[in-house]
Amino acid sequence: MTTDHPEPPDTDTLLRRAMEVVNNGKSVPLSTSVLISSKDEVIELLEAAIERLPGELDQARFMMRERAQYLEKVQREAEEILDAARARAERMVQRTEIVREAQHRAQRLLDESREQSARLRHEAEDYCDQKLAAFEIVLERTVRSVQAGREKLRVTAPTRPPDDSGSLTEEGRAGGPEESRFFDQDDG
Repeated sequence: MTTDHPEPPDTDTLLRRAMEVVNNGKSVPLSTSVLISSKDEVIELLEAAIERLPGELDQARFMMRERAQYLEKVQREAEEILDAARARAERMVQRTEIVREAQHRAQRLLDESREQSARLRHEAEDYCDQKLAAFEIVLERTVRSVQAGREKLRVTAPTRPPDDSGSLTEEGRAGGPEESRFFDQDDG
């Protein structure tokens, strides 16, 4: 068994009914006054509205506070999101700056290493050229010494005729006129 309690009308409804009663009242001839048939009904409606009004006002104030708190919360969240976005953008800018600086530094190091490599290559080439020049001088001296030695060897030595046995004597071992010279491969 359920007892149905009709929900009491809200303040707005009560005030509208009170307005209807006043509007439906009869006008007094030659005036703006209205005759209300049921003064007690209007007073009862207004008293009920006054009773409900503080509760509804409290509820409205509560709703307004809830709305304000919700708006504050949303505003804080929005500010946090903006702060995070600003911080991220700043980090990205810093990373971009770091990357740009790293690229500049890498390019500078690459240029310096190329310059140093070219300098070392030139130094090595100069060193090799100096050593080759010194070696060339030594070789030229050696060639002159060899040529001088060969010239000395080209001079004919005195020869003796071979003895009867066909062998050369001790002094004539250098050979006859054909063998008196040192073999020169250039002569053939």
